[in-house]
Amino acid sequence: MPEGEWLVEIFNSVKDMQNKANLLRLQGKKIAFVPTMGYFHEGHLDLMREGRKRGDYLVVSIYVNPTQFAPTEDLDKYPRNFDRDRAMAEQVGVDAIFFPDNAGMYPPHYQTYVDVEGVTQTLCGASRAGHFRGVATVCTKLFNIVKPHVTIFGKKDFQQLVTIKTMIRDLNMDIEVVGMPTTREPDGLAMSSRNVYLSEEERQSALCLSRSLAMAKRLFEAGETDAGKILDQVCKYIQSHAYTVIDYVKISDVDTVEEVQTVGRNTFIAMAVKVGKTRLIDNYVFGEDLNIPYSDER
Repeated sequence: MPEGEWLVEIFNSVKDMQNKANLLRLQGKKIAFVPTMGYFHEGHLDLMREGRKRGDYLVVSIYVNPTQFAPTEDLDKYPRNFDRDRAMAEQVGVDAIFFPDNAGMYPPHYQTYVDVEGVTQTLCGASRAGHFRGVATVCTKLFNIVKPHVTIFGKKDFQQLVTIKTMIRDLNMDIEVVGMPTTREPDGLAMSSRNVYLSEEERQSALCLSRSLAMAKRLFEAGETDAGKILDQVCKYIQSHAYTVIDYVKISDVDTVEEVQTVGRNTFIAMAVKVGKTRLIDNYVFGEDLNIPYSDER
């Protein structure tokens, strides 16, 4: 392919993206949509592959949304590489990338936000004030711009998935939401754009997240249903590793995200752990597959 020529369409303007979406819908085309903040890894590509199966026209957005970052978080340092992302998206058959700037998404005098209440109050919502307000707002805007029939999210951020499903239900949006399993590195670490921040030593300690989920799965399958007992062992295991500081580890209901005392197949364990300066999240829905062997290795 000659340099500078790409099969994927690039839309920077909100109006241009909306016009394209309107035309596709008039033509009877089904639009699939994967919203991202870019710096793709295999997990993103898995979402795109699923979108490719579910739609006639696949749109991916790349937008590092400032309203979901607190002032102390890594907005300015968040990894970005548009040319790399564009090449990767093309390889999996993406039809269009929506790549707006802040002025297009939040013009002067912007003052409208979307709050999803109950399901955002715990887990990440407890320690990241305003985060889900920003997520719900930008996703609402993206849905109104791309006008998808189906949107695909990863289950790695399970609370985000529940938030989007709740918002779509409550606001009567005519969009199907598909949740995809977490994509992992061969050693079990959940893929994340933030993994690039980890030093070699921190990367090894970070394995305690996925391995502690395997521990929780093993305990549940052995008959343990007391959430407190499972959490106690999981936390002790994480804390035994260097560079780790627990933000939270909780077991909650899959629909309400409220904490539970008894573990069942309608519950999940979620965690946020700082490894060095990098905040990582992971989760496991009890009763589902998790191809990570528990290990005592340090």
